Amino acid sequence: MPRPKCCRYIGAMPGKTFFQPEGATPSSFEAVLLTLDEYEAIRLADLEGLYQEQAASRMNVSRQTFGRIVEAAHRKVADVIVNGKALRIEGGPVSLAGAEPARCPRCRRTLDFTCGERNEPLCPHCRKHAEK
Repeated sequence: MPRPKCCRYIGAMPGKTFFQPEGATPSSFEAVLLTLDEYEAIRLADLEGLYQEQAASRMNVSRQTFGRIVEAAHRKVADVIVNGKALRIEGGPVSLAGAEPARCPRCRRTLDFTCGERNEPLCPHCRKHAEK
């Protein structure tokens, strides 16, 4: 049985979570799933230009783990670009670092956004999806 993944911190949720090739219809392409921790690794390493050790510290993982995460992310992004596939960003064992708590759009109660596989917590009070 594999060891459970530790919780990885991300700075913010992505503004857009789905990208597709220009002119493509939803039935004509295959989507590649980029997890939120892979998205954060690309953001820290490639956009902010941090060294792996600094980026790993921000994500609460070891440098070796960060290297594996960013390598997997680069491979997926390359597959999307070279093969004309769609890209979906969601899921993964993440927690928002230093962010305001998520609130239910219906009842406005604060939701506990803890580490888990889902990136849209379900409100336990009214069962609606939360929004940040």
